[in-house]
Amino acid sequence: MKYTFSSLAGFRSASSWFEVYATFSTFMMLLRTIMNDLIPENVRSFIITKLKAFFSYSKSNNMVSLTINQLWDDRNGDSNELYEAALYYLPMKITRTYKSLKIGKQNEHEDLVFAVDAKEEVVDEFEGIKFNWMLHDGSNEEEKSSKREFKLSFDEKHREIVVKKYIPHVLGAYQTMQRERRILKLKSWSDGYYWNETDLSHPATFESLGLDPELKKTIIDDLEKFFKRKEMYKKVGKPWKRGYLLYGPPGTGKSSLIAAMANYLKFDVYDLDLNSINSNSELMSAMRETSRRSIIVIEDIDCNKEVNTRSNTHREPYATDSEDDIGNAKVDDAKVNDDKGEKFTLSGLLNCVDGLWSSYGEERIMIFTTNHVEKIDPALLRPGRMDMHINLSFLKAKAFRVLVSNYLDIRDHHPLLEQIEDLLEKTEFTPAEVAEQLLRSEDPDIALDQLLKFLTEKSMKRQAKKAAKKSNETEILLQSK
Repeated sequence: MKYTFSSLAGFRSASSWFEVYATFSTFMMLLRTIMNDLIPENVRSFIITKLKAFFSYSKSNNMVSLTINQLWDDRNGDSNELYEAALYYLPMKITRTYKSLKIGKQNEHEDLVFAVDAKEEVVDEFEGIKFNWMLHDGSNEEEKSSKREFKLSFDEKHREIVVKKYIPHVLGAYQTMQRERRILKLKSWSDGYYWNETDLSHPATFESLGLDPELKKTIIDDLEKFFKRKEMYKKVGKPWKRGYLLYGPPGTGKSSLIAAMANYLKFDVYDLDLNSINSNSELMSAMRETSRRSIIVIEDIDCNKEVNTRSNTHREPYATDSEDDIGNAKVDDAKVNDDKGEKFTLSGLLNCVDGLWSSYGEERIMIFTTNHVEKIDPALLRPGRMDMHINLSFLKAKAFRVLVSNYLDIRDHHPLLEQIEDLLEKTEFTPAEVAEQLLRSEDPDIALDQLLKFLTEKSMKRQAKKAAKKSNETEILLQSK
């Protein structure tokens, strides 16, 4: 039946429009029945998929997409930081409207964590612009791929905003979140091939350290200055790194200070035992595998025979501060460089500290520790290699007040404090010795009383030992005459 324009005028009444609607509905039901009965399911799915794709393309032909692969280079296994950023950034955009989410509990986190599911698109809004994210994880039957990637779709006219503003925004949010909730790692070099990794769970902070408050402030200020001066290092043409030498008797808190620095900066720690390094090339490999925002620690540097082959045990600890000694150190460096053998040498270490290899990566801190600073080769102590020398000495009154506050919550006066502080000023005791005594009781009166007895007894024994030694020396001197 053919309808003309004039005949449509007859459909002005409600009954006429209802009749047309009923006829159309009957036709659609008949068509759906025919399709379900006569057309196979796989053919129907194929047709529907193609129709959706066609209409989607027709509607969004001005849309472009960026692919963000998990691995930037499959051959080398290089990771893509932007993929990691999206992985952590997008869950913050998940709301109750999303139907399909992933949820879990990780060992290092107290709270439940959410993740994007590949089954649903995530929409993010930035500066009034909508961006569509979709995760492809190879879970769909048709894909049959282990590659993981994000697809970021947006209107083509926003391309410049995406590159210059939106992606930096995602990366910045990710880096901020990582700093706030980051689980620090402690890594050690193993078998000449890789770094073993474990969580750095050391609870030390600058607030808990038994350090002189002025020394503590000096260290924090130096770290802050280093952390904020990236452009300054670039301007003067120096690698963005900092070197520290921690020296002092055993038990004075060198390891605790390193942990406090790591917790303060949110840097991973690479603990490098030079005795496990067999050649300069292996040392270079180990350094190449370290990441930015890290602290590289070489403990007991004076105990490595290769590093201290040239050491003169009669040198003064800071003989290198003079121009003549700095010149001599340069001559010594040249002599060491004559050694072309495939073994670990001092020159290899020096090249990692301030040579060309020291510029591999940035935002790094290198720390040497020693109990005997006088045994370290002067070439390692030259300015520019160890920028700051920190003497962690025996416990004195000011640092003791910090320990008492932390361990016993004593923040004002106690009748035993003055006697204890007087003994600490006169006799050498390490923070470790005092802290061990403070842990013996949570009652301030009992703990301080036991500490006073311990310090008094130890002080008397040391004085008696010194007196006996002096007496023996006098007797030997008289006998020699």
